[in-house]
Amino acid sequence: MKPNFDYGGPLLKNEAKFQDPFFSRFHLREAPAPFQLDEKISKSYLFPIFYADVTCAIGIFMCDYAKAQVIMPHSRMKPVKMTRGRSVVVLACYEYKNVMNLKPYNEFAMMIPIMADPIVNVPVLPMVLPFFRKFGYYAFGIPVTSKENQLRGKIWGLPKVTREVDIFEQGGDCVGIAKEDSGTPYVELRVPMRGSITEFDVTTNLYSRLDGDFVRSEVCFKGSFKVTKYTKCLARKGLKPDRPYLKIADTPSAQILRSLDIEEHPFQFRYAQHMNSTLDLPKPGIRFPTG
Repeated sequence: MKPNFDYGGPLLKNEAKFQDPFFSRFHLREAPAPFQLDEKISKSYLFPIFYADVTCAIGIFMCDYAKAQVIMPHSRMKPVKMTRGRSVVVLACYEYKNVMNLKPYNEFAMMIPIMADPIVNVPVLPMVLPFFRKFGYYAFGIPVTSKENQLRGKIWGLPKVTREVDIFEQGGDCVGIAKEDSGTPYVELRVPMRGSITEFDVTTNLYSRLDGDFVRSEVCFKGSFKVTKYTKCLARKGLKPDRPYLKIADTPSAQILRSLDIEEHPFQFRYAQHMNSTLDLPKPGIRFPTG
């Protein structure tokens, strides 16, 4: 999808797209003040943001723990520990077909699962058990095809950039490609559109840096995913996959990915064609110290 740099129009009237019972859990409300997109344009968005009928393709890969810690914006944000000196990186492609009051867009999110200021950084379990209150995700790169969405990312302090992001089906895979301003691909992810059907109904945290502080925002999503797991990666390091699933170019935007020493073999794939999700405003009073 080519980038859309037009954000001056009125809010899209698409409330009828969000009739799934999932959305009835949430009370829509306006933010305390309109959000200023630029010097002249401000808009009163509704929160939490509703996303309906989302195509979602996720690849989870092992990476070097120490190098994941380096890109954390604060020492109290700890990448989730895995086996053999590793953490994980989550690469998620989203085709947002219906967004409350906004035109459709594509997104390629790059995240590290973290524990926020943990007393003990328990290995592995935060990735598989929903009992860890401080668990969440830190996004270190989010190319999107919507300039309005990039500007809205400032509400959370998210590192969004407006770029071309293509998401398409090919040979039984869902393929996501993020490109430089020049149009050169810098990351390509291939996620098999098959796997064991698993129902997800999850509430989790998105951590970000906002105005010099750190905030936590609630993310909820529900959908039927096709999941493929490679648990052998827990015991073995540096496995070779049956074919390439992740390509990272040697371009400026790709350098942060290359710095993580991401392993070629996937740890897990998740694919859903009709996910529903929400993202709320940063919550006050749940910030951890910046010292």
